[in-house]
Amino acid sequence: MKGFGIHSSIWTMRWTQDAAEHAVAEAVRCGFDFVEVALLDPSVVDAAHSRKLFERAGVRAVCSLGLPEPAWPSRDPEAGIAFLKSALDTAAAMGADALSGVTYGGIGERSGAPPTEAELDNVARCLEAAARHARGRGIAFGIEPVNRYESHLLNTGAQAVAMIERIGSPDIFVHLDTYHMNIEEKGAANGILAAREHLRYIHLSESDRGTPGSGTCDWDEIFAALAAIGFDGGLAMESFINMPPEIAFGLSVWRPVAESTDAVIGQGLPFLRNKARQYGLATGRAPG
Repeated sequence: MKGFGIHSSIWTMRWTQDAAEHAVAEAVRCGFDFVEVALLDPSVVDAAHSRKLFERAGVRAVCSLGLPEPAWPSRDPEAGIAFLKSALDTAAAMGADALSGVTYGGIGERSGAPPTEAELDNVARCLEAAARHARGRGIAFGIEPVNRYESHLLNTGAQAVAMIERIGSPDIFVHLDTYHMNIEEKGAANGILAAREHLRYIHLSESDRGTPGSGTCDWDEIFAALAAIGFDGGLAMESFINMPPEIAFGLSVWRPVAESTDAVIGQGLPFLRNKARQYGLATGRAPG
């Protein structure tokens, strides 16, 4: 999980064989170091096919997800454990470096109240078991705090760290997202500093989930804070262009967030690479 990557939602949220071939070819063309695969339904992914694609292209893979409602750990930790173990097995079979995302719940999971101690205990139990399974499969396991409209469980970098400390596991990392931080943190730098030694992965997403550099995210603050902590993890562009209805509902995305895929990559990627270069962070491979 190093260099620049991109979330597969820029091209597809259904990781079929055809979609995988297109996404990996485009990742090579644009010069990305890795692709973050939306692993929403592990049972439909041809892991062997994907592994061959990534290995042949010299591109790494990271997987991410949000859990389906029947497997929400806050309600049923055993169902959450079973789903995450299946997802981790698929990610490992693909040769992925990590599984991360809303691994502690659903995208759009809100109880209408602050999280209870019982809910947090259930989530901790699930994550501990999943992290242990991930270690056994040789891949990393992360948690991504998201904004209050998408989850009532973990919204800030400090809350993610508190969950890791609650579990007491060295096998869980924090995965931040600039879009969510723009809503929840009292300055993006505060979230980055709070996560500090646990931070290994970050989504670079604009304030409206559109093209990086076109919104209100303070990119100088973000990259300066990453440089200050010596960040050397994965920098993943994330802009939702292609989404199935259930994900659009969970994310509350009701209109196009960018003109096109080409606009997001063609304008956003050079902007982010330049910022990374300005602050002495890795800029990744060259387009090819």
